[in-house]
Amino acid sequence: MSEHTAARPWYVPMRARHPGESHRVATPLELLFDLCFVVAVAQAAAGLDHGFIENHVGSAILAYLMTFFAIWWAWMNFTWFASAYDTDDVPYRLLVLVQIAGSLVIAAGIPRVFADQDFTVIVIGYVIMRLALVTQWLRAAAADPPHRRTATRYAVGVAMVQVYWVLLLFLPHGVWLFAGFLGGVVLELTVPVIAERPNATTYHPHHIAERYGLFTVIVLGESVTAATLAFQDALDTSGASATIIGMAAAAIVTMFCLWWIYFDHESLPVMNAARAAFAWGYGHYFLFAAAAAAGAGLVVAVAYEQHRAHGISYPLSAALTTVPVAIFLVVITILRAHPGRPRIIPWATSIAAVLVLADTFIPAPLYVTAGVLVVLVAVLIGATRSRTVA
Repeated sequence: MSEHTAARPWYVPMRARHPGESHRVATPLELLFDLCFVVAVAQAAAGLDHGFIENHVGSAILAYLMTFFAIWWAWMNFTWFASAYDTDDVPYRLLVLVQIAGSLVIAAGIPRVFADQDFTVIVIGYVIMRLALVTQWLRAAAADPPHRRTATRYAVGVAMVQVYWVLLLFLPHGVWLFAGFLGGVVLELTVPVIAERPNATTYHPHHIAERYGLFTVIVLGESVTAATLAFQDALDTSGASATIIGMAAAAIVTMFCLWWIYFDHESLPVMNAARAAFAWGYGHYFLFAAAAAAGAGLVVAVAYEQHRAHGISYPLSAALTTVPVAIFLVVITILRAHPGRPRIIPWATSIAAVLVLADTFIPAPLYVTAGVLVVLVAVLIGATRSRTVA
């Protein structure tokens, strides 16, 4: 058997990969992981737009933020672990498949959260994912002596927080459940901070940036799909109209511009210190949640145009698009901030965020938002081109 056709070993010691490894890109298993996760993202966005249409705005926003935390945090922990310890052997693959199964259980439980604050199914799926990750960390602790304390802290910390989530299910619905959830969020976010102290895990900066970029594409793609289905339903129900067609065009332009702004090649992330890496990783919660919520906002805008939104005002129907877009712009400005960027880029992006928020209270907010984003993209192109020429 030739070298190129030799069978892959079924087991490889889980030692840290070199952060300067060349040609490090996302693997097919990571891509499958992301694609399965988008099911949960779609469920959360659908719950949000349905809550707005039914005029359950406050409870819908709260349920969305809570469920999206579970989605984002489970995805992020897998992503950073894989950047450090992806052995791609049989046990690793099986454990990742278990995590994917857990993500599908999370997706199945999301409608229950929006309907009656029932977190049982979503916690079961979350715990399945997290315990599989605990097993991965234990493998790393056994095979990677330089990072043994770090890996052990991760395994113990993550396992203990899962016990907390299970106990939280016994709390009554309402304020106590919400307070308990906030406590669990704090515990989850604290585990990496404590675990990384002895000897920080390695990660590949280009690999991390690519993984976040790919998930951004998937979230934006889900938003486009949700909006497309809403517009298709409107056309099938009411027939073609200039308003619906115009709104669809504005929605497409908006999503294309958000993609362009995120992948502006002058905006490569800087993760040369632990604080910068944490800011990059944690800050994307708001960016991912905003991107998915923008798609839900487009669905609500179509429902309002068809008089299917029950009792919400026009500014409120517009806010589910304009507010997430503004948040997206603010977060990307913060995440991409570094001394080497042309000053006009953060200034232009910040001004665009303010203008988009103001669009909430004027007629035709989708059109104006799309126009503002087109101008912003033109500014980014101009700043990039002028710097390249110089």
